[in-house]
This record gives sequence, C-alpha cells and structure tokens, in this order.
Amino acid sequence: MDLVTVRAVCDARGGVRWEAGDAWLAGGTWLFSAPRPGISRLWDLERMGWRPLVAGAGGLEIAATCTVAELLAFAEGPDGPWPGARALMAGCCRAFSSSFKVWNSATVGGNVCLALPAAPMVSMAVALGGVCVLRAADGRERRLPVDEFVTGAGRTRLEPGEMLRCLWLPAEGLARRTVMRRVSLRPGGHSAALVIATSAAGSGRCAFTLTAATARPVRLPFDRLPTSAGLRTAIERAVGPRMIVEDAHGSPAWRRHLLAHLAEEARRALMVED
Repeated sequence: MDLVTVRAVCDARGGVRWEAGDAWLAGGTWLFSAPRPGISRLWDLERMGWRPLVAGAGGLEIAATCTVAELLAFAEGPDGPWPGARALMAGCCRAFSSSFKVWNSATVGGNVCLALPAAPMVSMAVALGGVCVLRAADGRERRLPVDEFVTGAGRTRLEPGEMLRCLWLPAEGLARRTVMRRVSLRPGGHSAALVIATSAAGSGRCAFTLTAATARPVRLPFDRLPTSAGLRTAIERAVGPRMIVEDAHGSPAWRRHLLAHLAEEARRALMVED
C-alpha cells in the first residue's frame, strides 16, 4: 500500500520535531497495510541502531525494533537462559497469524503498540511481568507495566510524539515456569483465546494472563495455586460482558467458555509440575 499523503521520511537519530500528521516507522507491516490519509511524515526508527535483544543478570531488554524473527531465533537458540520463558516467547511468536515473510519485518514494539486483543507480544510481555520503556520526542522517558500500557482494543497510554523504546522483562518473571494454551478457528489462525499461566518455584505464587478473548489483557495473581472453582470465580469477576471480544474469529459466549477452559488446563499443568 502506497502512503500517498507522506511527503517526507525523516531520520530520527538527529532529533525529533513532532508535528500533527507524524508517525513512527519501524517494520511498517501494519502502517503500509491500509490507507493512512492522516499521515504526512514518517520518523524512521530502523536507523537508530538499537540492539534487538540485550540479556543480563537483571533481565532482558527487547528493542521496539526487534523483529519477530529475531525474537524467535533467540527463543529457540540452544543453551540459552530462562528456558521456560524462551519456550513461551517461541509459542507467542508462532501465534502470529502471518507468514515468515512478515515475521522478518514486523516488530515486537509495533505489535505491542497496536494493542490488538490477539497481539501475542502483549500476551507474552504481560505474562512475564514486562515493562514498557516510553520515550517522548524530547528524550524524556517513563515506564509503565505492559498490562497498564494497553487500555483497550487498539488503545494505549502513548502520548502524542511518544514512542515505545523497548520492553524490559525482569529476571524474576523470566525465571518462572510457564504454561501457554491457545485456540483459533483454524491452524495458524487468529487467536480466539490465549491463556498463559506462570508460577514462581518454591513460593507458590502464580498468575494467569488472559488475552485474545478480552479487549485488553487481564492478569490474575494468586498467592498459591487456586482451586478450579476459585480460578473460575476470579475470571468471572475480572472479565465482565463488555470485556469479551466479538468479531469474525469467535462469538463472545464461545470465547468466555474458552477462557475458563484454557485457564483450567493451564492450572492443571502447573499442578502436575509442582
């Protein structure tokens, strides 16, 4: 798709002077997928030269410009740290309803900022306790947990001219055991419901992250593994009727059923591991 209203593509390295009609350009897979008549200038983030992934003792930094393919290569690499978290990353990368060609262009940051209900990078980041590092056009930075950053379907707390610089995944979240359960109407298709359960070894603490079926991510923490009835009650209290997505990929009643069913499957998997 040609963006016929765009009159300039600017290098963001030289400083950004944000104006109405500006937009950030990273992978561009969504930006160029449909007409964007309100966009007149693009600020290119690919030239920033950010390292895609930086792992350290404190956790993992994933640059906003890191592609899905780069994250998948890290997740499936041999003998890497955090095997449970990396298995979850790989599963979420493969939850994209797109081809490997898109994986090599689409960015982790773009998927998070789109904030679509089925965005698998949002699911992964919330489940692992991820934090968004946000940078304004003037260089100031602030941090928000990913589950607070995404406020609804296609809605975030980004301010005008603000970008997602990176995702920070803390070592504590990366060290947790993980269980992922997902359903779509067809193999490799758009997620209808995606549930991730995590647990901290030795403490009993666990959490269930509900996405795809919900307009925004829902994270349910527990001090210890809940009973089946307790988990179902928590889901019913947290996910009201207006929270359930209704589109061509599944009816609200079916999606609500899937959330409870997949969460129970994940709970039982954690129980077996314990």
